[in-house]
Amino acid sequence: MLRSILCNRLEPLRSLVCGQVNRAACYSPHYIDAIFTKKKQLSLKETDEYTKLAHIPIKAAKNDESESIYYNNLVNKMLNYITKGGNKALARELLSKSFEVLKRLQIERINLNPEEKDKIIADPEQLLVKAIENCRPLLQLTGIKRGGVKYQVPVPVSEKRSYFLAMKWLLEAAREKERKVHLPEKLAWEVLDAAYNQGRVIKRKNDLHRQCESNRAYAHYRWS
Repeated sequence: MLRSILCNRLEPLRSLVCGQVNRAACYSPHYIDAIFTKKKQLSLKETDEYTKLAHIPIKAAKNDESESIYYNNLVNKMLNYITKGGNKALARELLSKSFEVLKRLQIERINLNPEEKDKIIADPEQLLVKAIENCRPLLQLTGIKRGGVKYQVPVPVSEKRSYFLAMKWLLEAAREKERKVHLPEKLAWEVLDAAYNQGRVIKRKNDLHRQCESNRAYAHYRWS
């Protein structure tokens, strides 16, 4: 008993000696995130925000943030969600193979229907962004207890969480398919279905909105 108490008290000191510090706390709270895109910088220059931000300390930009034409914030987030156990190289390879499958499927569709060439999107990144936008929920249910009873109350979803849920649902739907098919192919099929407002993820979003609609009588509990 005494030994366990001493170990618990010495743990913070041991972590400091070994250099295990919280990297998230290396900036003070008044530091702001870096604005690395030129488009955002130009839009800020047209407003008074630019002069205000000029005197505020800025955090260093992340190593995966870039102004390159090949950089896409949503694709980068999707890559992070695919990553397991810190193996980002494997996640990048899986996403690249998924893009290859998407490109091949769309080119086959163009060859079968040449008259609809202008309507078919062949860029896999655009398809992924469109699929994520189509899968984003607007509302979600949260449990709120009133008078000993727990009600499922519909509440609006923040923009950040809606993007997270859309990507999470796409990955879950791809991983739930039969195990004999590789993940890049399964993910490509789900992205293609969602880009055209079809598939299980779109049905899941519509079912959630339908449940929120049926529980709208409890919406006032959100503020009470």
